[in-house]
Amino acid sequence: MQTEKVVDHIVNWLKDYATNAKVNGFVVGISGGIDSAVTSTLCAKTGLDVLCIEMPIHQAPSHVTRAQEHISFLKRKFSNVKDTVVNLTPVFEEFKTEVSLDSNQATVDMALANTRARLRMTTLYYHAGLLGLLVAGTGNKVEDFGVGFYTKYGDGGVDLSPIADLMKSEVYNIGNYLNVSKSIIEAAPSDGLFGDARSDEDQIGASYPELEWAMQVTAEGKTALDFEGRKREIITIYMRYNSSNKHKMNPIPVCEIPNNLK
Repeated sequence: MQTEKVVDHIVNWLKDYATNAKVNGFVVGISGGIDSAVTSTLCAKTGLDVLCIEMPIHQAPSHVTRAQEHISFLKRKFSNVKDTVVNLTPVFEEFKTEVSLDSNQATVDMALANTRARLRMTTLYYHAGLLGLLVAGTGNKVEDFGVGFYTKYGDGGVDLSPIADLMKSEVYNIGNYLNVSKSIIEAAPSDGLFGDARSDEDQIGASYPELEWAMQVTAEGKTALDFEGRKREIITIYMRYNSSNKHKMNPIPVCEIPNNLK
């Protein structure tokens, strides 16, 4: 990958899109992970307004520390970057008092995890509306188009996706090029939706390098039956997520009414 040229391409694309949309810049949710770090830095390089928002909900201290470290880095380097913190923990706790939690615990935990992401999406759009900004998505190609590892109308609810055509490994390459902090580069990827230390790999059952490989070989027409051992297991995991999450990756189904019924 021609990293410098890719960075320039994304920055120009972001700037052109915002200019044509007649908006002031971008708002980005900062999690302390590599994807939001790279996305926010690319947005900052446009020279347009960038608002970085931390939105903790019972957040792991390590995530908070990395997020704050990254925001400090951006503000030192770019005069167009501002930040704010919106503590959504009280909102989340109040929400839990108003809904039924009488279900299988694993089901409740997943529903609440997705609720966290949707509260954050609402917060980002609130600030975007006030300040004339676009919500910049932080999903990469593996998450957005491979395994669908995101929340529909949560972190999947964005105005534009600067890094969604980049594999996770390519995002890391750009992060290194942009001097993203070592603590973020070395941290295990995590969606942070459960308030504990579980990583994306813990949840999915495969690492991002493994998922990238599966995404590439299945695109070539290969199946799990073409492999044995761990490779067969990885493709099985990848295809399970790819299949079950198609509802996120495909356009919303529209019931088309035949002309003779109108």
